[in-house]
Amino acid sequence: MSFQDILLESPSEHVLRITLNRPDARNALRRQLLEELTYALHDADADDAVRCVILTGGEKVFAAGSDIKEFAGKTKLDMQTDPRQELWKSIRAFSKPMVAAVNGYCLGGGNELVMLCDIVVAGEDAKFGQPEIKLGLIPGAGGTQRLTAAIGKARAMKCILSGEFISAEDAFNWGLVSELVDTDKAQDRAVEIATTIASMSPIAVKYALQAVRTAADSNEAGFKLERELLVDLFETEDLHEGISAFIEKRKPEFQGR
Repeated sequence: MSFQDILLESPSEHVLRITLNRPDARNALRRQLLEELTYALHDADADDAVRCVILTGGEKVFAAGSDIKEFAGKTKLDMQTDPRQELWKSIRAFSKPMVAAVNGYCLGGGNELVMLCDIVVAGEDAKFGQPEIKLGLIPGAGGTQRLTAAIGKARAMKCILSGEFISAEDAFNWGLVSELVDTDKAQDRAVEIATTIASMSPIAVKYALQAVRTAADSNEAGFKLERELLVDLFETEDLHEGISAFIEKRKPEFQGR
């Protein structure tokens, strides 16, 4: 299929680079983008010539989060049947290594997407975070679980409950980022790492991925609860106030209802 929200290229042998391509919307992860990413990864999974994937965004923004406008007016029932959950599962099911190259803002769903990658290279200008709380939301694509596993309960609680951003340096020191490089070196370093991985035995790499990912994603009950709680929030007035305030570019007034 032809793609509108992502770009595909091969920066080196056996390596596919997927670039999020909605610059006018700060690479917001609308449903179409997630669908295109799912299709591209499905094709790459079936292609023996692809041994490693690089996932990246723009120079100033990796991805600013989900496309909040798509959630306006949604009900709990709408969210229970929303296809995004299966799209996120399909992305995580990709069986080959994914290396993220991150510059600029990497927030909300963008950060959750990066946490689905196996190795994260970040430029010094990168900023990470889960600011959903500012809209009356919570992370809903594994963020509460994977961020806690990556940086620990105390730091994850502070980030998720306050919505504060994490600097690239802190993200590296806390274990969210694999390698921190100069801002203009993130892409090149990601290609170097992906090329090295692609030179290894594909079978051994596949088995290593399975083993490590099993350890990282072992808390299935936590992922299930996160999703249920997110869906329940769509019955609250606060959530719809948060979404309206975001669209109208004003500060929300939460009432606890």
